[in-house]
Amino acid sequence: MNEEDAVLEFFAQPENLPLALTVAEQVDAKRQKLNHEFWVALSKRLIDENFPDWFVITTENRNKADSEPETLVGLYLQPKGDPAIHIRPMMEQQYMGESLRMYFGLMWSDAPTLKQKSLPEIVALQRELTVEGFKNSDSFLAWQWTTFYPRSADFLLRFTGSEESKEELLEIVMGKITTLLARHGEEIAAANKALQPVARTLMGMPAAADAETEDVLAAFDEKHRGKHSH
Repeated sequence: MNEEDAVLEFFAQPENLPLALTVAEQVDAKRQKLNHEFWVALSKRLIDENFPDWFVITTENRNKADSEPETLVGLYLQPKGDPAIHIRPMMEQQYMGESLRMYFGLMWSDAPTLKQKSLPEIVALQRELTVEGFKNSDSFLAWQWTTFYPRSADFLLRFTGSEESKEELLEIVMGKITTLLARHGEEIAAANKALQPVARTLMGMPAAADAETEDVLAAFDEKHRGKHSH
């Protein structure tokens, strides 16, 4: 019997249940602390990227009790210039059953109107991301699960291992957002510009909007064919 099996057998004994529960609570608290530290480290790595058009903002756990310590559960990129409504790259964690899993994508800053969701720049971007496997919902222009479970033993051991192991993990996770910006940064910027009221002087003219939508979608189709022709 190895050391790990001996410990598990010890805690499996009925007389050791009080101690087992106490240890479990301490382990859960340690996982939560390391999970928080991961999001702090990831936000710093993204800040170090010096995105010219974005601020990096962390997301706190909105469901925690007032007595509980601050707990980060994600982050997002806020466009500089404080636009009224916009889409923003984001990454967060969410429970799937009993496990926390990370997802990322483009989130609406506020609930969009039907006209805003129908803007040609928005329609074309969402269509392109759908082709890449992203889903959408009322709150998200596009979102996708990752393979990262941020409180799993494997994930936390990589994060707390050597400095090389930690940096490699942060680089891989951060790559989800940086790749999204590298592939679609121009389209995201165009969509956010189109969402601003001053940029949409023809919002009350459906025919013009429909024609513009067709032009943008035609450009998307040509671009998409080019991507898959190699």
